[in-house]
Amino acid sequence: MKEILLIKNGEIALKGLNRNTFETILVKNIRFRLKDLGRIDVRKAQSAIYIEPREDGIDFEEAAERLRKIFGIAAFSRAAMAQKDYDDICRTALEYLKGPLSEAKTFKVNAKRSDKGFPMKSPDIMRQLGGDILRAFPHLKVDVDTPDVMVTVEIRDFGAYIHANQLPGAGGLPVGSGGKALLLISGGIDSPVAGHMMAKRGLELSAVHFVSPPYTSDRAREKVERLCARMGEYCGRIRFYCVPFTELQETLRDNCPEELFTILMRRLMMEIAQRFAERDGLQALVTGESVGQVASQTLGAIVCTDAACRMPVLRPLIGMDKSEIVELARKIDTFDISVLPYEDCCTVFTPRHPKTRPSLAEVEAAQAGFDFESLIQKAVEDTEEKWIYPDRR
Repeated sequence: MKEILLIKNGEIALKGLNRNTFETILVKNIRFRLKDLGRIDVRKAQSAIYIEPREDGIDFEEAAERLRKIFGIAAFSRAAMAQKDYDDICRTALEYLKGPLSEAKTFKVNAKRSDKGFPMKSPDIMRQLGGDILRAFPHLKVDVDTPDVMVTVEIRDFGAYIHANQLPGAGGLPVGSGGKALLLISGGIDSPVAGHMMAKRGLELSAVHFVSPPYTSDRAREKVERLCARMGEYCGRIRFYCVPFTELQETLRDNCPEELFTILMRRLMMEIAQRFAERDGLQALVTGESVGQVASQTLGAIVCTDAACRMPVLRPLIGMDKSEIVELARKIDTFDISVLPYEDCCTVFTPRHPKTRPSLAEVEAAQAGFDFESLIQKAVEDTEEKWIYPDRR
């Protein structure tokens, strides 16, 4: 019996004349995420994507786990392939679904006949296969509303495919279909969630992190790299920029008003991030800010930060409260890493009384009091860059 994985698109189906472009990107992403599992054929046809092993020993459980986290997939099924002959379809269904049907109390048969040349119509397939299943598993009852097992038969160009309940996918749009953006990632709870949400809308992410040794440790950087690898299970590989920020922070401390320190620091971070984005063709910045969560995220502070930006700043968490963000962090499995107790540079030199309602004029005047350009350029030149690949736990 030949087993395959059958992928169903979601939002991609609404893309009209651009649909083929989105499907091509999704196929590319699937191939990349499964390539180390062995020889696997990935192809698209008839509004579905087929994943077919080309050698024995392919770990279907691992393949299914990875597919569950690929954006652009609405649902998928492990399916058995049969000849386009009712007797073979029946034999295959009874054998392949023996486990779930034996454990269930109710079932329903659903048939989809894409190949109109098949002699039986969908209602005939459903009626006849339902009767054969009842004879083979007499403890079962039919439930057309909420069955324990939905037996689905799909008659397609390449054969007949039999599967049980579909598994949910990650939804959204394929990573890379919506452009490229740079995530400012601190190591806290919020920024990985923000990156996840924008990747779900099709953005290919890079990430920039600021370190301030000796005030921050190697463990803090390793924590952020682990977060990127964990995010990569959904987002794919991430280009990672690690920016040395100590001199800039010390200069801010010594030359600028303490109550404006955090806002001025954010403006310098934005300037450095934009230089990488402009150099590498990234179209936007992404942050984990939420209005009012901390002093640097009041509306006034955000206005002052945005004034230093030459490109869009995407803030997908802007209207969420902390409990909602934490819930999503737990769902995508970044929470336990984010709460590891390693300091990041955003907590270095935190002002005792940060200004929550700054004016743009006073912020710009404070920044103009010292020429930061040479330090910014040095930080850009000394930045370490690497690719971080999805976690393969």
